[in-house]
Amino acid sequence: MSLSGIIGYPVTPFNEDNCAVDIKGLAKVIDILLGARVDAIAALGSAGEAAYLSESEWREVAEYAVKHVGGTVPVVIGVAELTTAQAISYAKYAYEIGADAIMLSPFSYYKLSEKEIYSHYESVSNATPLPIMIYNNPATCGVDMSPEFMLRMISNIKNASMIKESSGDIQRMHKIYKLSKGKVPFFNGCNHLALEALNAGASGWCTAAPCLIGDMPTKLFEAVKGGNYLEAKELFYQQFDFLEFIVTSGLAAAVKSGLAIRGHDFGDPRKPLLPLNDTEKRRLNELLDELI
Repeated sequence: MSLSGIIGYPVTPFNEDNCAVDIKGLAKVIDILLGARVDAIAALGSAGEAAYLSESEWREVAEYAVKHVGGTVPVVIGVAELTTAQAISYAKYAYEIGADAIMLSPFSYYKLSEKEIYSHYESVSNATPLPIMIYNNPATCGVDMSPEFMLRMISNIKNASMIKESSGDIQRMHKIYKLSKGKVPFFNGCNHLALEALNAGASGWCTAAPCLIGDMPTKLFEAVKGGNYLEAKELFYQQFDFLEFIVTSGLAAAVKSGLAIRGHDFGDPRKPLLPLNDTEKRRLNELLDELI
């Protein structure tokens, strides 16, 4: 399987008292992303509040996402667990329900050594035939993997085949491209680096932004890949303030507030996360008005 383009991240809607997943709402979020011309759906990422779901909720969201997309585009399932055993369980389940790939993060309480991280990925790979996207997200997961180490895993772990780089350091992406001679697909996970990352050879951009701004990310990707660099620059700077805002305000809270502003109330983020305050909501509304 080959992934490229915009990988859209749905939020996870909750019911009114925030104690259960709103499956009908999830269908609407996925439809919004598909309407924004995303090239793949990645359920259960950070924007999807995967860390705050029970196991039964996680499985419910994963299964329904695959079912609702129905093969229209590839579906990637995020797996970020403290224990290797639980990561294996989720990876196996992703395969059983028909997902196309998993995005695997090494989540840590204790600081993990490279030997431990390697063993984690190798164990998950041995348990499922699904392609694995190695996800480096040190701010969230507490683990920072170097380009050299991730590429070593790509070379030696059979199903590890692509990288999502979210450290915020564009030099990491340049190094991945150079060290792999452009042969290892990597994806941008930092919204505010989208233009630089795509120009550095990224195969795509993983983002929840299409939930709120339609196909503007896709237009940016198409402009870069088409060599229309002035158009790409203009499109990126149109989006920049919005992209920066949703990251600094918290993806789940910002995207859910933005969806509510646009008439789609999918509930608040799950505590301890808090919704945007009134001042933040007004600013988000202003930013959306400028774009849509």
